[in-house]
Amino acid sequence: MRTAAGERLEVLVSSHDIKTRVEQLGKRITADYDGKDLVLIGILKGSFVFIADLARAIDLPLAVDFMAVSSYGMSTQSSGVVRIVKDLDHSLDGKHVLVVEDIVDTGLTLNYIYGHLKSRGAMSVKICSLLDKVSRRQVAVPIHYKGFEIPDEFVVGYGLDVEERYRNLPDVCRVIKS
Repeated sequence: MRTAAGERLEVLVSSHDIKTRVEQLGKRITADYDGKDLVLIGILKGSFVFIADLARAIDLPLAVDFMAVSSYGMSTQSSGVVRIVKDLDHSLDGKHVLVVEDIVDTGLTLNYIYGHLKSRGAMSVKICSLLDKVSRRQVAVPIHYKGFEIPDEFVVGYGLDVEERYRNLPDVCRVIKS
């Protein structure tokens, strides 16, 4: 792929490995939520590719909704202050919620979202994240379904971006500044 001037990309998690792991997660989620009213909630914008693939890998009737939150702005570091930019379109009363996130690093944003959703009448709230940067964690959040643990590096692709670029990459890549 063409890159911005002064940037080079190196594959950290291949599209093949992502596809395999998403299929495994889909099977586990299917078994765990069999007979339950499941709602996947994607956290925009980063989760849009992951939630689409994950929803297709889950062999159950389910609903999908989205939230957009802001804690980064145009920065690469979370401010820790979470603001809901787009709220859910439907009630969670009596539903089992699976929050689908692209990456968990500090845990600050996801901790806020998790608490917020638990207070909205859901039967249960669990978290599924494609990527986990354990070394960056500041707040413990329960990740029930995890794709990959990654090192503390800035990554793009498969929905993740830098200044809105590279979301369309099929792999998760580290950005190397030259």
